[in-house]
Amino acid sequence: MNKYTPEEPIAAIATALVPSAIGIVRTSGKNCIELVSKIFSRKKALLQAAGNSLVYGWIEDSRIQNGNKKIDEVMLGVYKAPKSFTGEDMVEIFCHGGVNVVTSIFSLLLENGFRKAERGEFTFRAYINGKVDLTKAEAVKEIIDSRTNASRSRAAGRLSGNLFEQISSIKKLILDTIGNIEVEIEYPEDEENISESFDTSLLKAAQKKLSDLASSWKAEKLYQDGARVVLCGKTNAGKSSLFNSLLKEERAIVSSIEGTTRDWLECWTDFAGIPVRLFDTAGLRKTSDLIEERGVELAKDLSQDADVILYIVDSSKGILKDDLDFIESQKNIPVVLVLNKCDSFDLNLDGIKKVWKDSVKISAKNNIGIELLVFKVKDILFDGEKTEREQSGLGSARQKKSVQEALERVTHALEISQDFSYGLDAVVQDLEDALECLGEVAGEVSPDDVLENIFSRFCVGK
Repeated sequence: MNKYTPEEPIAAIATALVPSAIGIVRTSGKNCIELVSKIFSRKKALLQAAGNSLVYGWIEDSRIQNGNKKIDEVMLGVYKAPKSFTGEDMVEIFCHGGVNVVTSIFSLLLENGFRKAERGEFTFRAYINGKVDLTKAEAVKEIIDSRTNASRSRAAGRLSGNLFEQISSIKKLILDTIGNIEVEIEYPEDEENISESFDTSLLKAAQKKLSDLASSWKAEKLYQDGARVVLCGKTNAGKSSLFNSLLKEERAIVSSIEGTTRDWLECWTDFAGIPVRLFDTAGLRKTSDLIEERGVELAKDLSQDADVILYIVDSSKGILKDDLDFIESQKNIPVVLVLNKCDSFDLNLDGIKKVWKDSVKISAKNNIGIELLVFKVKDILFDGEKTEREQSGLGSARQKKSVQEALERVTHALEISQDFSYGLDAVVQDLEDALECLGEVAGEVSPDDVLENIFSRFCVGK
């Protein structure tokens, strides 16, 4: 973490550089209040301001001798250590959101003693100053990147500390077990084997909690990263209509003319809380049109990278051999057979489900069966995994790795507790290793390269 120098005054633009109503420039570090006062019209008011207060005034450029020194009318948010996000003194400048205004204020700060903040440096300072643990720090990035209410809510749970609390409860079970074992080592009795030397119920409870937590990552990862869902089918099957229906807006051109969609369209949408990157593709058919033929090739290529394929069939034409050939060619990708125009042509699903279990009737035009289709896709993506938890699960692959290693150490400790050839010291060693792994989750023990990887993925100003 050589790029991060604690306490050194830093500044960053915290809002997007686009014209907007308000722009925010953040500062933090030793003497940051005094440094901001150098460019503020009401220096005394700022220096005497209480923590968690606002001060009104102007940002001024003292270098301008003959002319208007005023840059912008602003409000300053003043925060004093340790009651701030970073745990240091902070000043946030709330100015008008013009690009020139924001960049001019930022440049003035750099010329008056501030250094440009590195990516994630504000959150890193919050971490090293004990304001957040590593699970909360990572949750900040998750909230910024969230695409659905469900993914944001799960990240907010980790930010509020419920993952940290789960880890702490597991550590307590392990620590209590170690305490019981150490009493037995100090005051041994004549048990026949070490499994009788201490109560393993606490350790089994820790194992169960660790197993549940480790298994939560698959669902959490899906809520964070999302899935690729590709619409395929013959021309005029209703792919573009379904695309629009799922997006709840008119994005694709819908026409009765075959071959209208020649290229592919894509857009992010929400499938019952899952962020989905949805693709509308060209109709699958043989054609002499070179542009349309290329579109068909792209549709087939996109289907190979899909997490789920929605294969749309026009119910008025029924399921043809070409349809079945395409579906059966997708050996490793789940395919949902979507029977469109069910309000006008009702195909019997009983016979179809004997051949293809994942099939849904819809009317893309009249928005019939769309919700059922969305939940069908969600069930396929989770593949039987539990998706609803009282508390948020793991928020990163790093956390999953550490929890999985802790689970392995606890499981091994339980196994050797049944083995006559091991002593209590071997059990304790496993449990201490498990505690170290759990310490890595919250950042109590974390190598510098791990921290560098985590915070370098943040945006500047966060």
